[in-house]
Amino acid sequence: MAKRDNIYLVGLMGAGKTTVGRQLARQLNHVFYDADHVLEERTGVRIPVIFEIEGEAGFRAREEAVIHELCALTGIVLATGGGAVLSPANRAALTQNGTVVYLRGSPEQLYERTRHDRNRPLLQTADPLERLRELYALRDPLYREVADVIVDTGRQSAAHLTRALRDKLDALYPAPVDSA
Repeated sequence: MAKRDNIYLVGLMGAGKTTVGRQLARQLNHVFYDADHVLEERTGVRIPVIFEIEGEAGFRAREEAVIHELCALTGIVLATGGGAVLSPANRAALTQNGTVVYLRGSPEQLYERTRHDRNRPLLQTADPLERLRELYALRDPLYREVADVIVDTGRQSAAHLTRALRDKLDALYPAPVDSA
């Protein structure tokens, strides 16, 4: 399996991994998976409920199993959860089995996108913006460690962001020249 056969999107919550991932999968004729959605389907409950019952450690163990399974597939675009890179096993699976794209947004931009979303257990604090800053400081080095491509999300539309990502992927993996 070539690294270009799978595209794995990493980044903080609100970076656009699911939205861009769906569009990219459609354009590449790949199957799209969102690790969090797969986890919710399997458990029958939303992510905040898993956090409430099992804590973050229980959630991360379930997440690791899902990512390991999805990374064994070919021809997929996978949107990972924002904290997936915390696991060394996840980082290894992602880097060995596909092209990792870091969708990078500033904590301030991500706060604007996520501030009304109640399905983000790590942001249910008195100061969610400060929490995003803390998460960014902790995770940005890990996202960079695994990334083959980094795309700044900025304020661009999902369509523009997907186009920018396609351009970077095309530069990384040029189409083979037909020698006929």
